[in-house]
Amino acid sequence: MSPLAEAKAEAIDPFVRLALACIRREYPNQVALRLEGEADLRLPRELTPAFYGCYDWHSAVHAHWLLARAVHQGSGLADECRRALAESLTAENVARELLHLDSRPSFERPYGLAWVLALHHELTASKDWALVPLGRVLRPLAMLAGARLSAWLVTLHRPIRSGVHSQTAFSLGLFLDWSRATETDGTTAFITRRVLDYHGEDRDLPLHLEPSGEDFLSASLGTADLMSRVLGPEDFATWLTTALPNLTDVDLTPVSVMDENDGRLAHLDGLNLSRAWMLKAIGRALPEDDARRPRLEALGQEHAEAGLDAITGRPYEGAHWLGTFAAYLITGRPG
Repeated sequence: MSPLAEAKAEAIDPFVRLALACIRREYPNQVALRLEGEADLRLPRELTPAFYGCYDWHSAVHAHWLLARAVHQGSGLADECRRALAESLTAENVARELLHLDSRPSFERPYGLAWVLALHHELTASKDWALVPLGRVLRPLAMLAGARLSAWLVTLHRPIRSGVHSQTAFSLGLFLDWSRATETDGTTAFITRRVLDYHGEDRDLPLHLEPSGEDFLSASLGTADLMSRVLGPEDFATWLTTALPNLTDVDLTPVSVMDENDGRLAHLDGLNLSRAWMLKAIGRALPEDDARRPRLEALGQEHAEAGLDAITGRPYEGAHWLGTFAAYLITGRPG
C-alpha cells in the first residue's frame, strides 16, 4: 500500500467506527413507510433487516457503503467491516429488502436508491475475498434500484434543484458512476442524455442564494459536479462559464451550525463536506491552464477543514450520517 493510501485508510477510521456503531442501532429511528396494511406495522429490523439502523434507511445503506469502502481502502478495521457487512447482506435479508421495495415504487427515490447503487459499485469493484460474493447477493436490489431510477427519469421532465435528499444531480452522479462500472443495456448513454437534457442549457445558476437553512448539498455546485462527469475539459469549461459565471467571486465561506442538537440544522455540517468535494472535482475537471482551478482547490480545502472539524462530538441525530460524507471526501468517488 502506498503512503497516500495508508494515510487515507487511517484518516477514515474514526468515521468507520461511527458506521460500525450505528448500523445495528435501531433507535431512534425515522421510518418512511407507506402502510399497505396492518402487516406493515413492524419493527424497523423486521421491515428492512439489512438496513434498519443509523436512524433512517438511506443512512443505513450508505453506512454500509462506508464499511465496504474501508475494506477497499485497507483500513485497520477491515476485518470488523467484513463481519458487519456479511451479517447484514445475507440472501434472506436482501430478499426481504426487495419485498419491501417492490410494493413501494417511490421509496427512497432518488437518494436512498442511489446509495444502494454506490454500495453495489463498491462491493463489485473490490477484489477482496469477502466483498465479491456480497456484491452478488446485493445485485438484485441494485438492479431494482437502477430500474426504478431509470423509469423515473423517463417521466421526470425537469431536474429537482433542492439542497436535500430530493436533489437529482447528486443521485444521478452516483447512478452514473455505478452504470459505468456495471454497464447493462445502454444505461450510461441514457443517463448521460438525461443529464444533458436537464442541465446542458443551464445559465446563471443562483449560487449566491445558497444555502437554504437545512441544506446538505449545493444545488448549483452539485449540477456542476455532475456535468463534469459527462463533458470533456474544454466543453466543461465553456459550460461552467455560462452556468456559473461568478463561481470564483461568490462568497463561499464555510457555514456554521447554530444548534448542533437540531438534526435538520446539522445538515449544514454535511454541506461543508459536500461543497468541499464538489469544488475540488469541478476544479480538477477544468483544463490544466484554467485560471479558476487554484481558487476552487483553495475553497474546497477550506470547506474540507471546516466540515471535518465539526464531526467530532456531534449528537447522534446530527452525526449518524456525516461519517459517510467525510469518507467520500477523503477517499474520493470511484474512478
